[in-house]
Amino acid sequence: MTSAITTEFGTAIPAFGSGDSNHIITSHLPTWDATVAFGNFDMSMLMRIKTLYPRMMPHKYIAQLTEKIVALSGVEGKRCFLFPSAVSAAQCVEFATSENRGKGAVPKDNIFIRIFDVHIRVWAVFFPPPPPFGPDHKPPGVMGSFWSNAGVGLSTRQGADAMDHIELLHEVSATDPLTIAESSESFATLRKRITSLIQRAPIDEARAAKVTPDDVYLYQTGMSSIYSIHRYLLSSSRSGSTVLFGFSFHSTFHVFEDFGPGFKLIDSRTSENLDELEKYLKSEKDAGRFVQAVWSEFPSNPALTVPDLVRLRTLADEYGFILAVDDTIASFCNVDLLSTADVLVSSLTKSFSGYANVMGASAVLNPSLPQYSFLKHLFASDYQNDLYNADADVLEKNSRDYLERSAILNANAENLATYLVARSQLPDSCISRVLYPSTIPSVANFTPHLRRTTPDFKPGYGCLLSVELKTIESTIAFYDNLDVHQGPHLGAHLTLALPYVRGLHAKELDKVSEFGCLPTQVRVSVGLEDGAALREIFGRAVGFGDEAFKKEEQAKKAIA
Repeated sequence: MTSAITTEFGTAIPAFGSGDSNHIITSHLPTWDATVAFGNFDMSMLMRIKTLYPRMMPHKYIAQLTEKIVALSGVEGKRCFLFPSAVSAAQCVEFATSENRGKGAVPKDNIFIRIFDVHIRVWAVFFPPPPPFGPDHKPPGVMGSFWSNAGVGLSTRQGADAMDHIELLHEVSATDPLTIAESSESFATLRKRITSLIQRAPIDEARAAKVTPDDVYLYQTGMSSIYSIHRYLLSSSRSGSTVLFGFSFHSTFHVFEDFGPGFKLIDSRTSENLDELEKYLKSEKDAGRFVQAVWSEFPSNPALTVPDLVRLRTLADEYGFILAVDDTIASFCNVDLLSTADVLVSSLTKSFSGYANVMGASAVLNPSLPQYSFLKHLFASDYQNDLYNADADVLEKNSRDYLERSAILNANAENLATYLVARSQLPDSCISRVLYPSTIPSVANFTPHLRRTTPDFKPGYGCLLSVELKTIESTIAFYDNLDVHQGPHLGAHLTLALPYVRGLHAKELDKVSEFGCLPTQVRVSVGLEDGAALREIFGRAVGFGDEAFKKEEQAKKAIA
């Protein structure tokens, strides 16, 4: 049996072993009531959170540096967000002042950029504080939206390093020379490692074009990779609309919604959905409109639906769009998608890093497909590397045991999914279904992309699953008695559970239910703990859920 969870509410989950917890990127937010409060932007609960995912809330080191910069600037009545480059700061201002923001737009004369040096350069965007939360519980303004969804803000280690040299803080002008730190060797090592992993045990050994380290691009966060590539395409000669094929991570929706001419969301669970996509592509072509890209997660978050990439590739070749695939959940050690995707994006924050203490991402261009030359030219003109040296160093160190950890994550998740499926088949079970790539019909779209088994690694279906309960009451009973850490993130060393839909889509439950995403689903990122102990923990929680479900059924019979 694993030890009972003793982590305090709203604080960072424990670091692996004796590791440093100062940069842990997720926190423990236990109980169903806390999830409901989070989804409703309940300030009484939010104020209790001491640390949260850095894109959702500026990390303590960023907050400390912000306070110092505001004090030095002498600016009163303003807040500010900090960025590592002039480009990202300017994009923030552009976003906030755009007429597309409607009534929430920041007046152009009420937002500005100031520049500061410590031992690194920081661009500070000053803006008026957002209005307080009203009774409708709306989140605080467009600035918070940009920080959260674009993912291009200052990193926790940049903030920490700046605070270590805070006595050097001074303001500079845009014309002052910028001291550029020597790039860490970790960047080259990471690109080589990702290249090797992307090409290991391929499905098609005869594939002529090989990925090289020059085809691997590194980013600050998973969302910054999606946001940046989307912006590249919007600025290109092939600019057009975007399709998101399948329900996806909530920030991905916001990026496509907030930047560009809009996007079309199409479900991905059936072959009829592909027919719908094809019909839409034809109608756009007939109307003289261009679809620049179709994006899809492999598999989707949180329902684990697996899109048919083979047919998507056929459509991409016919209609000329870029097929961009986010393989974060499957993880590229498990799947080979180079026969289908023009560009692969991966949040390295997740399984690749594995220890929940650093953020980063990669985009890999596929030299095997016709869009490669266009994309290569596009990246050459628009890409800039804002991943911080210290973050690259941690990613490099963490990922040395990526394959070994992934083998454990795969086994633990599949064994737990199998166990929970068995529990769902018992009489009066509270479990409606278990969503895991190997347990749902779309597994037929997953297995053709599994890498070959090698002596050192057997590919699997990843670390993420969702447990769908039959009723809200049984969901609450299950979740409140589930003795694992509870909060956002996936791919960590510790198991994490979260009623994802209820917490992140609280204001649109009817809409997301159309895509099979329900408030009775608990998303589970399985960790490195002992597999038997995890089954015992989940079995106990299912028992509480079963009991609650039985009581509900008995009450219904009594009324009848």
